[in-house]
Amino acid sequence: MNTIVNMRLTTLVGVLVLDGSLHGAAATSSNHSQVARCAAACTTLARTVGHIDYFNDTKYAQEQVYWSQQQQQTFPECRFTPTSAQQVSAAIREVRKTQCQFAVKSGGHASFVGASNIQDGLTIDLSGLRSISVSADKKTTSTGTGNRWEDLYAYLDPRNLAVIGGRNGDIGVGGLTLGGGISFFSGFYGWALDNVNSYEVVLADGRIVNANNKTNTDLYFALRGGGNNFGIVTRLDLNTFSHGQMWGGSTVYPVTANTSIYDAYYWFNKNAIQDPKAALIVSAACVPGLGCFFSNNYEYIDPVVEPPIFENFTSIPNISDTSRITDLLNLTVELKNTQPPGFRQSFWTLTFKNDAKLLSDIFQIWQTDIQPILNITSFLPALVFQPLTVPVIQKFAKNGGNALGITDEDGPLTIMDIDFQWADKKEDAQVLSIMRGIIDKSIALAESRNLSNRYLYQNYAYIEQDVFSGYGAANKARLLKIQSKYDPQNVFTELQPGYFKLRKAGHSHGY
Repeated sequence: MNTIVNMRLTTLVGVLVLDGSLHGAAATSSNHSQVARCAAACTTLARTVGHIDYFNDTKYAQEQVYWSQQQQQTFPECRFTPTSAQQVSAAIREVRKTQCQFAVKSGGHASFVGASNIQDGLTIDLSGLRSISVSADKKTTSTGTGNRWEDLYAYLDPRNLAVIGGRNGDIGVGGLTLGGGISFFSGFYGWALDNVNSYEVVLADGRIVNANNKTNTDLYFALRGGGNNFGIVTRLDLNTFSHGQMWGGSTVYPVTANTSIYDAYYWFNKNAIQDPKAALIVSAACVPGLGCFFSNNYEYIDPVVEPPIFENFTSIPNISDTSRITDLLNLTVELKNTQPPGFRQSFWTLTFKNDAKLLSDIFQIWQTDIQPILNITSFLPALVFQPLTVPVIQKFAKNGGNALGITDEDGPLTIMDIDFQWADKKEDAQVLSIMRGIIDKSIALAESRNLSNRYLYQNYAYIEQDVFSGYGAANKARLLKIQSKYDPQNVFTELQPGYFKLRKAGHSHGY
């Protein structure tokens, strides 16, 4: 094996591509050039920095950790695992010199190919950036972007502190924050992107800068919703507050309760301003052997059992209920366990105004359209509605405002997420076609009732969806201007082609 690795390090043209059982089919003439460029980058980084692994290394196989099968089965020319911003800078300088295409991984929880892994390119895996520290005044937590939210919560819970972050503990802190970051605390504090005091960023020219409301303020704005188009974030300084135990859990209902649940959802979304300490997820799902049901999550940031804001839900007869007084880490582990890794995955999203009948009618579309594929292997479809309440939207104006283009006059809104899991690649085309159809029908229905909204939540979007146009023309233009300032040669759109790309009209926004 060492001989093979050395050959890969030294061969720049006609690069050796090993057995397709791991790396995919042998390199074709069309990707020889990309392989050669990235082999050169890998060679230099291995010699000057280290932290390089190849797909045929035992260590690589053990650490090829991605949530979706699509990304798990993508194999870069090499993986680089930096342990400092300076080493990330070295990688950026090298990919610019060699023109090697790359991807960046924080937690690896995105679903589609190219999001945070890249075939035959260089994957920069931030898992070596794992520092966590709290300031002396306990108002700021600094975290490397290689951490997952459960790492932060495990560190902060015993100190009776908290930050605004993910509800699934397995998600990386970097990707979630750059796209939005819905939290149990969002009604009170806003999304994760509203609660970053400062970003440490490696720019396209290799410089390491800070972006906050005093320094590089335009970049600070762009990073709050602009995704991976402006640089590689290596550290987040997060707003931190005192917090102890809280109440929450998952409650399961029969699928026949849909009308009562959607009526309760409408009321909650409309009246959340009365109690912004509450958070809600309403999910319909089908599980082989168990049938279809609702599995809702209710959370309250104080240790209060069944607070009145949830009364319309808790009064509905349920099948099971895990709600309890517990800590933040425990609740995020519970949600993590509902999304096991290793399957094929896809998310699609949509946003519309608060309306109970629209929720119910979209549920009927979803329930009807999934029937032809209910029996495919390991198929688990979910239809998820989450309220974007007025108290949450009001926090979008914090720190000069984020890039999402939503004001409290738009609210309350609903963020819809269809989330499908399956096991066999051969089913991809049919599954994605049905998901696309559900979205198209739902858009048409919302538009016909004057209930549609242009916004698309980046962290739930599929690669075909045009996220940045959903921010509105003015915000998209502002982001493009900032992008041209910090990345004039389009390193983070052309050399980093994956995930949602910020491009002018007429250019593809996908991978």
